[in-house]
Amino acid sequence: MFASAGQAQQGPYKIVQTAKTGGLGAFDYISADEAGRRLYIPRKAAQGADAAPARITVFDLDTLAPVGEIPGVSSNGAVVDSKSGHGFAGSKPVTMFDSKTLAVIKKIDVDPKIAPDGILDDPYNQRVYIFSRQTGQAVVIDAKEGTVLGTIELGGAPEEAVTDGKGRVFVVIADMANIAVIDAKTMKVTTRYDFTGKANRCNGLAMDVKNHVLFTACGQGAEAADSPAQPTMLVLNSESGKVITSLPLAGNSDGAVFNPKTMEAFSTHANGTLTIVKENSPTSFVVEQNLQTVDGAKTLTLDGKTNRILTMTAEFGPAPAADPKKDAQKGGRGRGQVKPDTFVILAIGK
Repeated sequence: MFASAGQAQQGPYKIVQTAKTGGLGAFDYISADEAGRRLYIPRKAAQGADAAPARITVFDLDTLAPVGEIPGVSSNGAVVDSKSGHGFAGSKPVTMFDSKTLAVIKKIDVDPKIAPDGILDDPYNQRVYIFSRQTGQAVVIDAKEGTVLGTIELGGAPEEAVTDGKGRVFVVIADMANIAVIDAKTMKVTTRYDFTGKANRCNGLAMDVKNHVLFTACGQGAEAADSPAQPTMLVLNSESGKVITSLPLAGNSDGAVFNPKTMEAFSTHANGTLTIVKENSPTSFVVEQNLQTVDGAKTLTLDGKTNRILTMTAEFGPAPAADPKKDAQKGGRGRGQVKPDTFVILAIGK
């Protein structure tokens, strides 16, 4: 059904479950609501002969069986604030919904220039961050009331973000080779961890909160005298921003997560590989495994209860014609339409 790329490496992880759920429309971020035991995957509208509306598809996190949809929502990602039970989708306007009934609670207007992409729930003060790569900003929303609290200037194109749960939010800036550090109380960038010359094209970010370690998954590392630059995971201290080490990735990353129970960081790549990095100590890291997954499985989420990694992919038709302006805004050329009955969710575990 699918063709894979990259080199597999023996290790403890494997694909333990595959759920062929079908459905048309493009997809980007996947998100696990660990407390509510649900999995959220937004799907874009599909055009042409195989038309399909935009919606958020929702699955049982344990069985991967479909449990419902939130129709009419065009979004790249969705998150749930477990304390209030309110879910949010990075649509325009932003959609606030009830995570139990999946009913829409309200639509939240944002600045017309904002183009919602990434999204983060920060339980520290129950705020949701909507990231706009196009404008280099983050919109902050109160998860209890669904009100816009302000906008943060990030100084570049934001990708993945993480929270330490103690008042700081870290955002990797894909086009500027740095991590912006946000004070969650003041909603201001207080410092930047710059790694120019060490890595760039960084999309993934994960964190070991207890040991103050950031894992930055980048499409390109520093060039060596005897070899070209290759995809790299840069490991930094979250208190100082100091680079601890760098490790090779099996492909260009589009997402990363860290599991504090197993002390492992994971990075997924569109070429059908997953790199697992083992943290032996806060200063010692090693590539534990490069797992062959499936082409196109480029974003991921962690179910901390089962220690499973969830990702998804599909087969695609021909890519659209090149458009330099649109491709630059999106960070690359888009894929073609999803082929009917090919969308699958993959669960990865030991």
